[in-house]
Amino acid sequence: MHTPYTVDPDITIAATIASSFYVDPAAYALARERIFARTWQWIGDDTDVAEPGSLSPRELLAGCLDEPLLLSRDAGGLLRCLSNVCTHRGNLLVKAPCRGEQIRCSYHSRRFDLAGRMTFMPEFGGARNFPSPADNLPEVPFGQLGSQLFAAVDAAAPLDAFFGDVTARLGWLPLAEFRHDASRDRDFEIDAHWALYVENYLEGLHIPFIHPALNQVLDFRNYRSEIYRYANLQLALAKDGELVFDLPPQSPDHGQRIAAYYYWVFPNLMLNFYPWGLSLNWVQPQGIARTRIAFRTYVWDESKLDAGAGNGLDQVEMEDEEAVQAVQRGVRSRWYQGGRYSPSREQGVHHFHRLLCEFLQPDYANAS
Repeated sequence: MHTPYTVDPDITIAATIASSFYVDPAAYALARERIFARTWQWIGDDTDVAEPGSLSPRELLAGCLDEPLLLSRDAGGLLRCLSNVCTHRGNLLVKAPCRGEQIRCSYHSRRFDLAGRMTFMPEFGGARNFPSPADNLPEVPFGQLGSQLFAAVDAAAPLDAFFGDVTARLGWLPLAEFRHDASRDRDFEIDAHWALYVENYLEGLHIPFIHPALNQVLDFRNYRSEIYRYANLQLALAKDGELVFDLPPQSPDHGQRIAAYYYWVFPNLMLNFYPWGLSLNWVQPQGIARTRIAFRTYVWDESKLDAGAGNGLDQVEMEDEEAVQAVQRGVRSRWYQGGRYSPSREQGVHHFHRLLCEFLQPDYANAS
């Protein structure tokens, strides 16, 4: 299938991705296989699989990829990500977090060890060439960043290619020690294409106009973006008197007044680091004009909560959602074909659009 989506690499002359990307059902379906199936998707944290014998079902990008997964930590402590689908007749194996010495299918009692190897199946005595490797549970590509877990169907590059720039910059943070605070979790659904939500996140140009409270905290003149291969960073500096990171000497930003590190990892993950910890935002397409956003809070220093750029996040979200849903209505206009980029403020959006075009190319899967 041919895709017409191209964006010039030179931001000073480039036009944005064609508006048809947001309204064409074929483009949405193509993105599911060429973008989301080929990137690392967040599958939660490791809290409920900390102990040997732990089993925890997960869903790989529910509403879009819809792949049932199973986290399994064996007796030796090794954590694996497996398919949660029985290799006999396709029944879901584990439906809730639990502990066990084996994985047993409730339908016909096929059993697997915690590494996914089939160990027992009743009434198969006459089956030839059985069992075979196909009877074992497929092991799913899987990786970890601190306590955060990621899986992929067929990743275009290793996990480090997507997240290595984050860990290189913030290696001094004890990410594995960040504590999940479920009381601050939020889930929102909006009537907008998932990419419009991402675009809004990726530029600070709108901050003075729709985020008055946040604009009082940030030093907008020195707000800047850094572009990496599969990720980018918006580095937010604070005005005098506002809460900032106490950066150690080994930090490359030591001596700067950093209010927040806003990391985006292609295509749909935001990692917002504040002096108090991490606000993880995960964008989940639910349809061509419907998106769910999950906010998960991981606290490092409780004494710094509710201050600085990391304060009032619910209000910032409401302001963003109102803007994004208005843009969704606008991009459907017959008269809107696309726009231009601010070379100084929209490098992140340009980077995002370039990656979309790259992944949507018909030969990308074979070339990468």
